[in-house]
Order: sequence, then structure tokens, then C-alpha cells
Amino acid sequence: MQFEKGCKRNEPSYLCTLHFDEIEKASGPIPGVIKKLLKGFEDVMPDELPRKLPPKRAVDHEIELVPGTKPPVRAPYRMSQPELVELKKQLKDMLESGIIKPAKSPYGAPILFQKKADSSLRMCCDYRALNKITVKNKYHIPLVADCFDRLSQAKYFTKIDLRSGYWQVRIKEGDEAKTTVVTRYGAFKFLVMPFGLTNAPATFSTLMNQNLAEHVEHLRQVLVRLREYELYAKVSKCSFAQETISFLGHIVEGGRIRMDPKKVQAIEEWQPPSDVHDLRSFLGLANYYRLFVKSYSEIARPMTDLLKKTETWNWTPQCQKSFDKLKRAMVTDPVLALPDMSKPFVVETDASDFALGGVLMQDGHPCL
Repeated sequence: MQFEKGCKRNEPSYLCTLHFDEIEKASGPIPGVIKKLLKGFEDVMPDELPRKLPPKRAVDHEIELVPGTKPPVRAPYRMSQPELVELKKQLKDMLESGIIKPAKSPYGAPILFQKKADSSLRMCCDYRALNKITVKNKYHIPLVADCFDRLSQAKYFTKIDLRSGYWQVRIKEGDEAKTTVVTRYGAFKFLVMPFGLTNAPATFSTLMNQNLAEHVEHLRQVLVRLREYELYAKVSKCSFAQETISFLGHIVEGGRIRMDPKKVQAIEEWQPPSDVHDLRSFLGLANYYRLFVKSYSEIARPMTDLLKKTETWNWTPQCQKSFDKLKRAMVTDPVLALPDMSKPFVVETDASDFALGGVLMQDGHPCL
């Protein structure tokens, strides 16, 4: 029906077919009523993005610079032969898709590649110099804990992943030149929002909140809004009406939340840090899940002390003991309850000479 309407209006139409067996294999069985609903919205879940620019919206990405600053420009980075081949291929694809176009600009950011888990190469734009002179957007991105608070009474979960989400947001007219990247094959400016810009997460969150926040209760209304704003989902990463779902590095199910097993495995396999950089990486991951570990600060103290600028690197037996104890605490698959605001809470507290701690309890179980 949507295809027929588009043809009558002389609009470009995009055909796609939802393969429910593939979706269910990845995420779990989908109720029949949800399948029937999704069949009417195949156009918002295409196999690839339409080869056209996204529409202009109220939330296009603006790059406001600190007054009086000069346009930053840096020389291209040297690349290996495989990287040059990949660069040429990706530039060609982006030019054909209308994502970038050749540029004459006083701005210029270099490009580098990062190897992904499957050994393919991810192209990264080094916008650090531009980000330094960009006025920061103070938009409040929701805290992970705040997101979980909204799930306490939920039984069924649907997750929608936008296909190349940033590339579905336009750069504000007049700001395109600021995104220019320099390569051996020329200079190119982005017409859509590239990864690496300092305010990109805030822009994307603003767009999502405007489009979805009022409609999260009904999948149909979400899909209608995606269609209205010409936003396209990547169906292989979507989950529909599931009772268990992976959400922000956690597994949510029936009012309970636990760590993602993949993250637990990463912690379990982590080798003792050999320098401050390794230690920061380990503690960065551990700190993200600190709510699952009772007395986290006390356990981690010997390691966090090593991060002080006044300390020299010395991995002592106390540090190793702290490292092992923290790993054990995090791989025992601890489970937290999502808070039920209709029930009373109990706070259990503890203190030592150098740490304070508290646990929020409900029905005898620790809460998030």
C-alpha cells in the first residue's frame, strides 16, 4: 500500500522484505500480532539506506565555533597499501551515496583506520583539532541508571537500531565545509553527520527524543514516526516483543538486570595490567558495572591509587590481590532488581577509614 501511494505521488520507493526467520534466530520468537504490524512498515526497515540525502529537519547538526578561532587544518596521515585501497573504496561509496562531496575548504581533518573484530577496517575522521574550538552542546544525555528506572514494570521489550544512524542526520547548511577531511585522493566535506564530532551524540539524542519520547508505549506510533521523518532501521539489529533484551551492556528480564555475559567474559579473561594505560582500560570497564559490586571503592583502592599523578608505576601484591578480588566479584553474575516505586526502600550502609558505601534494598534484594 505504501509503495502504491508513493508511485501515485511520483516519489521514489524502496522495496524490501522482512525475513522473520532471520530476525527470530537472532533475537527470539516474535508474536503474530507484532509480525502483522511490522509487515505494514517494511519501508522503514530497508536492506540499505536510500541513495539520497536525508530530509532537512529541525535537528540538523550545527557546528558552532568559538569566536576568533582559526580553521584547523592537518596533513593526511600515512597509510599502508591495504588502508589506501580501503580508503579509495569507501570514498567512492560515500560519493555515490551523496554522503560526501569534493571540497575546497580552509578546514582539513586527517583520516585513519581502526581494525574491527572481524578484521575489516573502520574509517575514522580525526576531528580533535576541530572539536577543541567547537562550542560544546550542554544537552543532557540520559544516565544509564535513569534509563533502567523506566523499565521496572516492563515485561516485553522492543529494540530498534537505526541503520548508520549518524548518516541519517544532515549537517546544517553552511557548516558542511567545517567537516572537510583531507586524503591522498583529495579533500571532501560531509553532507551528513560523521562520527567523531564532539556534539554528535547530543544532536542524535535530541533528534531521538523529539521523534520517539512521546510514543515509546506503542510500536506502531514509533514506526509511523520513523516513516514520517524518513529514518531507517537496521532490522538485523532490532528485537521485537522480547521478554529478555540486551540494553546498554546489560541483560534486562522480568524486573531484574545483570551484566552482559560478553562483558563478564572480557573481565574474566583480562590479564593483570602492565602499565597505567592498561589499568585505566580495566578500571574503565569495571567502573561501568560498579553498581553490581558491593564495596567497589574499597576493593579497587590499591589500583585507583596507582592512577594518582604523584604515584610511580609499581604493581604490588596488594594491587594483584585487589585486581583478582574485583574480577571475582564481577564474574559471579550478580543480579540487581529494577526499582519498584510503589514499594518501600531500605538503605544499608557501611563505612571504613577510607571508604563509604550504601546498598539500596527492596524486598531483601539489592536494587539498581
